[in-house]
Amino acid sequence: MTHNKNHHIEAALQILASLGLPRAQQNERSALCLLALLNLTPGKAWAKAENPLMGITPIMNWAREHYDKDYAPNTRETVRRQTMHQFVDAGLALYNPDKPDRPVNSPKAVYQIEPAALAVLHTFGTPKWHDNLTAYLAERETLAASYAKEREQNLIPIEIAPGKQISLSPGEHSELIRAIIEDFAARFAPGSVLVYAGDTGDKWGYFDAALLAELGVKVDSHGKMPDVVLHYTARNWLLLVESVTSHGPVDGKRHAELANLFAGSSAGLVYVTAFPNRTIMARYLPEIAWETEVWVADAQSHLIHFNGERFLGPYNAP
Repeated sequence: MTHNKNHHIEAALQILASLGLPRAQQNERSALCLLALLNLTPGKAWAKAENPLMGITPIMNWAREHYDKDYAPNTRETVRRQTMHQFVDAGLALYNPDKPDRPVNSPKAVYQIEPAALAVLHTFGTPKWHDNLTAYLAERETLAASYAKEREQNLIPIEIAPGKQISLSPGEHSELIRAIIEDFAARFAPGSVLVYAGDTGDKWGYFDAALLAELGVKVDSHGKMPDVVLHYTARNWLLLVESVTSHGPVDGKRHAELANLFAGSSAGLVYVTAFPNRTIMARYLPEIAWETEVWVADAQSHLIHFNGERFLGPYNAP
């Protein structure tokens, strides 16, 4: 049995090398991910390989069950970023083929072996393998490019200035960020400049570091940025906006963190929490800090002002 296990792992390593995957992905972890995506249990023939839809945790559980490889739960990120990401880029695996607009950080995210790759792998170890591999590799560039294009189409485009767009990963969080930049800013901070917009996909969706430095703010990688930062140039205010679809609003603790992070700012600070609708806002109502603003995307012409002596504006630190 052990021989079968090693045999399949060796074969998978050989395949990853033949497919031209980077050296960093030619390892046992990636070999086991490939076997899992093919449901190739020890002793099963390559011709019988399948293409189930699998998430990261099921892949790790499969490796434990069939190949006695016990990965710690915190290996999830490594598997996702150091193996699956490259499989998708190489066109070897598809990401969320069942629902391409699934949010990037969704726990339901799944991968599947790409059909042309599966067809080639069915012939591994047979006389046809070499010719099939050569034909597949000649086509693969085109395949990988068309899948990448499809993924691009699922991104959410956001206009940050006339004729200038950025794209964020799909999901309700990005939809709310789009509303903040396109609707909230246009109404309450007309002519403002986008300084920062976070992305659930790669966390730094857009960042004008030079502008922030000009305003006296030094950001280190540990300071957790708000979801959106806008510079309202007409009044020289920095609007720090938290977009709440999953994590909390600008509460007292977050207010203090942001005040600290933006302490050097020469622009006045305005704290805003944005919600998609009032139902979600109601859940967080007790936590919202005083001296902050609340904006609800489905009632975009209104601003809810949490106390203070005037409508909208920066408060001086006590």
